[in-house]
Amino acid sequence: MKIDGAEISWFAPICDGDDQFLGVRDEKFKSSWENTSQIIKTADTLGYSNVLCPSSYQVGQDPLIYISAMANLTKKINFLAAIRSGEMYPPMLARSIATLDHILKGRLTINIISSDLPGTLQPSDERYARSREVIQILKQAWNQDEINFQGNYYNFNLPSSPVKPYQQNGGPLLYFGGYSPEGVDLCAEFCDVYLMWPDTKDKLKDLMSKMKSKSTKYNRTLQFGLRVHVIVRETENEAKAYANKLISKLDLKIGEDLKKRALDSKSLGVSKQTLLREKADREYYVEPNLWTGIGLARSGCGAAIVGNPEQVFNKIRGYINMGIHAFILSGYPHNQECELFAKYVLPKLKNVNLPEVLGRVPKTTPNTPLGNGPRE
Repeated sequence: MKIDGAEISWFAPICDGDDQFLGVRDEKFKSSWENTSQIIKTADTLGYSNVLCPSSYQVGQDPLIYISAMANLTKKINFLAAIRSGEMYPPMLARSIATLDHILKGRLTINIISSDLPGTLQPSDERYARSREVIQILKQAWNQDEINFQGNYYNFNLPSSPVKPYQQNGGPLLYFGGYSPEGVDLCAEFCDVYLMWPDTKDKLKDLMSKMKSKSTKYNRTLQFGLRVHVIVRETENEAKAYANKLISKLDLKIGEDLKKRALDSKSLGVSKQTLLREKADREYYVEPNLWTGIGLARSGCGAAIVGNPEQVFNKIRGYINMGIHAFILSGYPHNQECELFAKYVLPKLKNVNLPEVLGRVPKTTPNTPLGNGPRE
């Protein structure tokens, strides 16, 4: 299916992830309810399509509980809930998703994460095997009358009526990011949107080509997404100056310590972000308008699009022309940068609601047990 436009999303730093200067722990930017809820209300008002609510065992907030509290404080924005496979017993996870999906009336998407659970270390193949079982159980819950599953981690036979979501035709979209062979195969077989971290355009094209070939083997079509930071100002010089300002007070040792807090800090994807930065020039630019300095103090996504409005728009348009139709953007501090991107770039982009475009959101309340279906 050809998509005309792209889903333009923002990021909610609910896991201790906001600051004005990287590496400087400013009390003003704590991941409190007051601070983070304002960021999402800003994104909703300004017209972003979705917002990622991450998951990590750091000072911050649980994404599912947090999103439930935000539901009635927002009007249009979707929520991308990060769920770490194995944290919750799958049937109860399915029930939580169904509950939240009905509260939001279809404004829910799911980011499946396969990193280690807090306090544990598992080989990559075991983590992805567990994620595979969790996803299969969710798929059965959403598409079958029964959940009948026998695996290495979970075994049960249950009716699926208590866990039917609001969204139809496959349930909430599943977003997934991973670079290991097991992760790539899992996404190709079961998920809807393959999320990538920044890289050079040639590397992204190569990765997308491999993922397309992999998904074709399963007779499936994947959508592609890019998680990337953004700094946009009226002039390129102003944008670059702000990028430099972000790291102007950074102690590199503190930056490394902050990165190690994340549960994915030793993943293959994070190591690739480090390699990307090592290929950059002295000012941390690895290609025009792609700045890797932001990865000096954060795990995960380690680069930002930096430039004036035309440059940032053209960079994103280039990605869209490559076939990327979902963007999860962020900047420091998040509320300020959310407003600036909406002022300078967002109106120029055709912003779409991906679950609606892909036929998941019904036009009327569905005949589910929590919707208009009969009481059982």
